[in-house]
Amino acid sequence: MNRILIQNAEIITMNEECDIVYGDLLIEGNKISKIGKNLSDHFTAETEVIHAGGKTVLPGFVQTHIHLCQTLFRGQADDMELLDWLKKKLWPLEAAHDKESLYYSAMLGLGELIQGGTTTIMDMETVNHTDSAFEAMAQSGIRALSGKVMMDLGDELPPALLEKTEDSISQSVDLLKKWHGHDNGRIQYAFCPRFVVSCTEELLKQVRDLSQKYNVFVHTHASENREEVRIVEERHGMRNVEYLDHIGLSNERLVLAHCIWLNEREKQIIKNRKVKMTHCPGSNLKLASGIADVYELSQNGSSISLGADGAPCNNNLNMFNEMRLAALLPKPYHSPASMPAREVLKMATIGGAKAVGLEKEIGSIEEGKKADLFLLNLRDFHSYPSDTVDPISRVVYSASSHDVETTIIDGRMVMKDRQLKTIDKEHTLLQSNASIKRLVSQL
Repeated sequence: MNRILIQNAEIITMNEECDIVYGDLLIEGNKISKIGKNLSDHFTAETEVIHAGGKTVLPGFVQTHIHLCQTLFRGQADDMELLDWLKKKLWPLEAAHDKESLYYSAMLGLGELIQGGTTTIMDMETVNHTDSAFEAMAQSGIRALSGKVMMDLGDELPPALLEKTEDSISQSVDLLKKWHGHDNGRIQYAFCPRFVVSCTEELLKQVRDLSQKYNVFVHTHASENREEVRIVEERHGMRNVEYLDHIGLSNERLVLAHCIWLNEREKQIIKNRKVKMTHCPGSNLKLASGIADVYELSQNGSSISLGADGAPCNNNLNMFNEMRLAALLPKPYHSPASMPAREVLKMATIGGAKAVGLEKEIGSIEEGKKADLFLLNLRDFHSYPSDTVDPISRVVYSASSHDVETTIIDGRMVMKDRQLKTIDKEHTLLQSNASIKRLVSQL
């Protein structure tokens, strides 16, 4: 059994009391076994010791809306609004993916996420070759919920993305049976209908039933763009969240990305049905989709977590950027204190864990929980002075992904001293360039 002893750290636990502990942390196997002062008596010859004086330990970030399949398209679709962005750029690129390109797209994103302290993701793939992404996730050591995207409706879809309903369902179930629960539950499956615009009611109702049958999450987009809302309302006579509720999909297993354009009834549905909402401020700004009113939703008691979305609509997968934006955007509309750093860090950690049903296992640093955490070195110009400053304020407002030194997932050190242990960085960079060149040449 592996043992890791982290000594003399500032430990931001994100437990119920948001305790900050100065001392040691012992990892045995894949769990946090002890937190306290002077744990050196637990040292054995097999123990790996990390001297963390002056450094900060945090629970790993949980990003609840990611598209690993799109990381390869970073910089390919700038300065467009959502529906044009999808039709003219993203869907043709996704349709061109092959097994190899999807694998390196996933690896490229996973390397960035791990380097930035993200230890758990809720990911949505594309229609084809999803096995390749799961293989990358399994190899990287990330904790993940993921699934193939489902699209059985749309006259402007590339032929490679337009599925028959029965094929979309059967392929999704096959992937679930293969990957759900992989590596002692580190990898889980989620059904991923893209959004109401690209899904028939038959498909969505089958997803509803399969989610209940297998007790797995449904991950989709909703109310990201005003034109998207108009199309849904014209087709179904009701808005996105109202429609999803009407067909019985609104429950505690539903995770909705964006939720910018909601009416009051939809906000109440999200609250009353315990639907989970993912806030993606960087993506929403770049696509000019709007700004989700997370302050009102959080005051309402709704579950809100954070995600970077995809690299072509954000250009990075950096949770520090998302936290800063989530904290700053509500302030001009409500008050300077409307979204304090502590609440935003909760969204990025324990809030994300709650969104994916893993709050008893991850999301905070507590004895008995899984060892998903990272070490942050804030000893630099951009994050000083440190004395008399709230440590959580330093993390949310000053820190960057480059300050992350070591990342541990499921008790395994996947990055140490900025060196990735599970991903060959240079090979991935080389192959990602070769892959995007190949795909673009096909278009």
